[in-house]
Amino acid sequence: MNILLWVLQIILALHTAVGAVWKFSHSAEQTMPSLKAIPHGVWLGMSGIELLCVVGLILPALNKPLGILTPIAAAYIALEMLVFCGLHLRSGDANSGPMIYWLVVAALCAFIAYGRFVLKPF
Repeated sequence: MNILLWVLQIILALHTAVGAVWKFSHSAEQTMPSLKAIPHGVWLGMSGIELLCVVGLILPALNKPLGILTPIAAAYIALEMLVFCGLHLRSGDANSGPMIYWLVVAALCAFIAYGRFVLKPF
């Protein structure tokens, strides 16, 4: 189980790092029109927090006492994905593709957080 969680953490860290870099170069509306309700400053702040989450997902490999950071980072990313889903629903956009993507990422995050809190803590 530990190996599976580490593989998922690394995948999530790469995904989140790419998303954070994307946010620095694209506005919320450019990314997805349904996210235009997010102010640009908040959008950039989210990218900074995402980079901290990347550190929180990987750092426990080097320092086990920092293992509590992993489920916190995963929970934040899951919450962010759920906020995106809520904004997408509120916008009235009929395209369900982004929703499915965000919900899959949120489920992956929830599994990592549960795995590190309950199944295989550091």
